Amino acid sequence: MIFIELVLQNFGPYAGKQVINLNPNIDEENSRPIILLGGMNGGGKTTLMDAIRLALYGQRAQCSTRGNLSYPDFLSQCVNSKIDPNSDTRIELLFEHIENDKPIKYRVVRSWRKNPKDGKDTLGILGDSDTWPDALVNIWDEYIENLLPLGISNLFLFDGEQVRNLAEQETPPTIVINAIRGLLGLELADRLAVDLDILVNRKLKEVANTKDLANLEEIETRLTQQQEDYQTTDQQFKIIDNQVSELENQQQEAFDKFISEGGKIAAERNQLELQQEAKIADIEQVRQSMAELVADVLPLALIPNLLTQVQAQGEKEFRHQQIQLARDLLLERDQRLLTWLNQVEISSAQVEQIQSFLVQDVDSLYAKSLQTEAPWLLADEESLSQLDNSIYRLQNSRISAQQQLAIIKNKEEEIITLERQVQTAAAPEDYKKLLKAVEEAQNQVAEAKANLESTRRRLAELETIIAKSKKELNTYTVENIKHKNSEHIINAAAKVQNTLKIFRDRLTLRKLNKLEEEVKNCFLYLLHKSDLVHRIAIDTKTFSLSLYDLNGKPVPKHRLSAGEKQLLAIAFLWGLAKVSGRRLPVAIDTPLGRLDSSHRSNLVERYFPAASHQVILLSTDTEIGKQEVEKLRDNEAIAHEYLLEYNSSTRQTTIKQGYFW
Repeated sequence: MIFIELVLQNFGPYAGKQVINLNPNIDEENSRPIILLGGMNGGGKTTLMDAIRLALYGQRAQCSTRGNLSYPDFLSQCVNSKIDPNSDTRIELLFEHIENDKPIKYRVVRSWRKNPKDGKDTLGILGDSDTWPDALVNIWDEYIENLLPLGISNLFLFDGEQVRNLAEQETPPTIVINAIRGLLGLELADRLAVDLDILVNRKLKEVANTKDLANLEEIETRLTQQQEDYQTTDQQFKIIDNQVSELENQQQEAFDKFISEGGKIAAERNQLELQQEAKIADIEQVRQSMAELVADVLPLALIPNLLTQVQAQGEKEFRHQQIQLARDLLLERDQRLLTWLNQVEISSAQVEQIQSFLVQDVDSLYAKSLQTEAPWLLADEESLSQLDNSIYRLQNSRISAQQQLAIIKNKEEEIITLERQVQTAAAPEDYKKLLKAVEEAQNQVAEAKANLESTRRRLAELETIIAKSKKELNTYTVENIKHKNSEHIINAAAKVQNTLKIFRDRLTLRKLNKLEEEVKNCFLYLLHKSDLVHRIAIDTKTFSLSLYDLNGKPVPKHRLSAGEKQLLAIAFLWGLAKVSGRRLPVAIDTPLGRLDSSHRSNLVERYFPAASHQVILLSTDTEIGKQEVEKLRDNEAIAHEYLLEYNSSTRQTTIKQGYFW
């Protein structure tokens, strides 16, 4: 079976007529099975899944937005809110399947208007022949059950919420259990057992006397009433179960609103204000330290050029003082030298030459010092030393001041951040309203769960009562009706029932063994930890999964990460689809929630291209992102890409070619 085309006309957010080509490329040499549809949350992805289900199953369709609505109310709800009430809303699904070894195409058309008078839609079947499709309308429910039974459709048309529930619950939800029973053929065996009971009771009525017949009828009437009570209670259980799910969603929305509107921050307001006061105290302490620096040499940083000039002038004048002292010492030495020379035997001319040299040498030395400007600073050596010390301390003070300024800046930014958080906190009265909404949602969930548990206990009680009535009926007929034919029927029926039970148990075991192997292989294929699980066992009654390692020890489910649990759920659905042996399309809504990059990559590379010959993916931009879609393109796995572009102002969705990137 292949979905070829989906046409939406004024359905949900899809105004006007919009057509989606779903035909994959299933060429054996270059298979492209994936149809990728991208859209943001609330943009109409789930509506597409509902459209497929509604086209196939009509009133029996298990649509996500129907809830407890009647079918006419649900159809009215699906009509686009912007159109003329007299305009038609229409869904068309063109598909192809093999019939008598030949491909046959049918176009299923459902149309209606808002508030339909007759309370239903108009069904039309278009095909190659004008005769058979018209007759097919009357038997469509039976016909589609042969192609894609409603009971197992959830194995092929599922969403991320279904995978999440399957991943989190120890026992599969009812919808999956029903699909498994239909897949294993257990429903047929149960139906046959009921038919045998009906046959036995009919024969007993034929041979029973008036008194026996009256007793039998009383027991049967009581049993029928008990079974009706069970069916009613079971329906109530399912309704309450749906209500619990809805209330849990409302509880999560209330908590999200509590967080987004500052409720959590309001609860932490005192702590934030204390942190703010501590930051202000830290800044004040740093500023006190800055004040100490300002009271010392730091103000001199305002005149760096003047300090440099004074330091240079002091060095020049100090050099000038040294030259002056050296000149006086040289003159004294020269005088002593001349006195000595006059005492020794040296001619007066030579003495005069030496004296002339010494005078010129001293004058030359002194003249160099006179080339500089005249001293004006007149600082002594101690003052110059203090100046050098002050300049050195000034450098350290500037570094310390810069560090403390940086600290003040960081603290002020932290204070601004804290102020913003305090400002975003809800006001006390708003905080109380948000907290009250969360508490009310929690109370509603608790009350609904208590009601659900009470209904579950009532179901168990009714099962016990029904079993007792059946036993009473069987005992009565066996002990009080001694007709040969009736005994033969009863004995034969009992043998058949026992044989049927053995057959069902063996069939279940055989099918589950195959399913266990398929689920394990699929799980290991998707998982990057090949040594995590060695064997998977499925309970024959509850169909819950048990995991075992290489040593045969159980692997508790809580040890699995959220992503691994989701991969296990997908592997379970994948294994069921494989064991079914049906060549059917797979449609997945929001497939990658809570998966890390490694598990996400495995799912994109290994599951999507191999899940079926046709895989319809409906994803947000954060699930199948740029990296994932490029990987699918590189692997040539995508046949068509569409973008569901939602206009929030008009609340309409338009289907366009291409994906987010």
